[in-house]
Amino acid sequence: MDFLTGLGEDRNFYQLPDIGSMIAELEHENLTPEEKAAKKEKIYNDFAIQSDRVHTVDQLLKAYTLFEKDIDYIVDENKQVKIVDEQTGRIMEGRRWSDGLHQAVEAKENAKVEAATQTYATITLQNYFRMYKKLAGMTGTAETEAGEFWDIYKLDVVVIPTNRPIARIDMDDMIYKTKREKYKAVIDEVERLIGIGRPVLVGTTSVETSELLSKMLKMKHIEHSVLNAKLHQKEAEIVAHAGEPGHVTIATNMAGRGTDIKLKGGVREAGGLAIIGTERHESRRVDRQLRGRAGRQGDPGSSLFFVSLEDDLMRIFGSDRIASVMDRMGLQEGEVIQHSMITRQIEKAQKKVEENNFGMRKRLLEYDDVMNNQRTVIYNKRRNALYGDRLSIDISNMFYDTCALIYDDAQQNHDWEGFKLEMIRVFAIEVPFTERELFNARHDEAVQKLYDMVYSTYKERMQRISDLAYPFIKRIYENTRYVNVAFPITDGKKTLNVVTPVKKSYENKGREVQLSIEKSITLAIIDDLWKDHLRELDELKTSVQNASYEQKDPLLIYKFESFNLFEKMLLEINREISSFLIRASLPVKEDEDMKEARQPKRDNRNLKTSHDSTATETQRAMDRAASQQTGERPKPQPVHVEKKVGRNDPCPCGSGKKYKNCCGKDLD
Repeated sequence: MDFLTGLGEDRNFYQLPDIGSMIAELEHENLTPEEKAAKKEKIYNDFAIQSDRVHTVDQLLKAYTLFEKDIDYIVDENKQVKIVDEQTGRIMEGRRWSDGLHQAVEAKENAKVEAATQTYATITLQNYFRMYKKLAGMTGTAETEAGEFWDIYKLDVVVIPTNRPIARIDMDDMIYKTKREKYKAVIDEVERLIGIGRPVLVGTTSVETSELLSKMLKMKHIEHSVLNAKLHQKEAEIVAHAGEPGHVTIATNMAGRGTDIKLKGGVREAGGLAIIGTERHESRRVDRQLRGRAGRQGDPGSSLFFVSLEDDLMRIFGSDRIASVMDRMGLQEGEVIQHSMITRQIEKAQKKVEENNFGMRKRLLEYDDVMNNQRTVIYNKRRNALYGDRLSIDISNMFYDTCALIYDDAQQNHDWEGFKLEMIRVFAIEVPFTERELFNARHDEAVQKLYDMVYSTYKERMQRISDLAYPFIKRIYENTRYVNVAFPITDGKKTLNVVTPVKKSYENKGREVQLSIEKSITLAIIDDLWKDHLRELDELKTSVQNASYEQKDPLLIYKFESFNLFEKMLLEINREISSFLIRASLPVKEDEDMKEARQPKRDNRNLKTSHDSTATETQRAMDRAASQQTGERPKPQPVHVEKKVGRNDPCPCGSGKKYKNCCGKDLD
């Protein structure tokens, strides 16, 4: 509460306004259209600011309550927050939580808050693997997950016998009442094992536990190495010494390290590598991976897990029953229970957790299957834009669909003025038809009329840009060795850089420029709107979970709402791309030749010019004709300026009369 009261005196700070009712009330107010539009825009702006505030507070609450230092993340020596992989205990370099969560954790740890990241593409591992036509794999711990492999991938798990008989001894778990007793017993067992010359590998489930045990070993003056997310750079060196007699290694989630621990000098005779687990993991598979560090290729070894009733797994499953048994037996502090029945009970608890986790993964996959269909549509559009395949057809369809949408909205609302305004706003075109011509015609005919007009305007615009860009392309191709050239394209609001190949653009007289513009703009707009759509789907996935309180299936609601959002996004993509393309222009100064080509022809027959000026124009025309044959640009010619004759000056013809009464008489 103290955290929330510090946000300010606004009682509604943590509540989103009901913009639906606010807009409805606004419609009943006696306001001009301009005032109504201004108030409506303010309501939407205030809602956006308020929702950002609420989202920021949500992420801060998550960071402070759900994410623990040295378990979910670490803070390195450079005060940077790094994510820790839950399964392997390694740092996930370059990975950051999205949607402002990583910034919230950085603020919590007083670290430098880096720029926010946004998801551009997302897919679950299951759907990623299912993209392959053939799937196969090999691991030593797949047997416990055989059901999941079949349900998700339709893959059987086949157990292959070991190359040599397993000589490792797997002992029953040691059960203690408290963590303090458990850790003391771990240290005592480590002392006993190194006393007989055996190397010891102590496995922990978190960085925090590994550092606690390291401090306890230091107090006992026992030399050891620590391998966790903070010291992963020294992994190869630590593993190389882990098989030496009397050497102690503390490792966080040793699973997946990918290297064998080689036993050295007299270790085999002493009993091999000893594995000590300080806690049972939620998954039996991870425990088996830790056990599997010992007994490789027939080597001797042993494994033993120390468990307390205060461990997370035991608190959730079975600790009450075991605690009552320990009380009835009258066990004192420091005494231990070791029995195969209790070990089996712990494994049953692990199995329940695995089933729950599998259910969560399967549910996540069902949500991703919904997005997978949408992802396929978007990626096909991107592929068409990236390689140019079917891009012209896609763009033509975009123009047609946008015209149909604007026409349908206007016809349903009987809003001719709004229709004309929307055509100007989207396509920058004034409609040359009357209301009767358009709205009284058949739907297909009316939409086709609009499409023909809009698409022909777009093609003219692209041709003009190609013609304008070609002289520059020609100059670059003839005078430089550049392979590609980048130039800006703007729609009057925002500017994008477009890259086009110089040689192709030169060979087809600038037509490649048009294709490059279409590719770049289509990709940029699709990526931008798809990114926003992914964020909306994440928010939707969170919000639909409340439907379970109404005895409704959140997945069904998610499917329905996500489909509506996807349809809306596709319409927005069509609208944005067609609007940008039809407004596109090249914001550069035109060459003189292009200006003259675009200026209307003037009738100069009634203009009187001097002989010198006529000769100059003739010379320029000849230079231009010569340049077209040789491909060279004409050299600029000096401009000859004659002295201007005043109206009252003597006429230059020599008649003795004033200029205004002689040769200049007809100019008045």
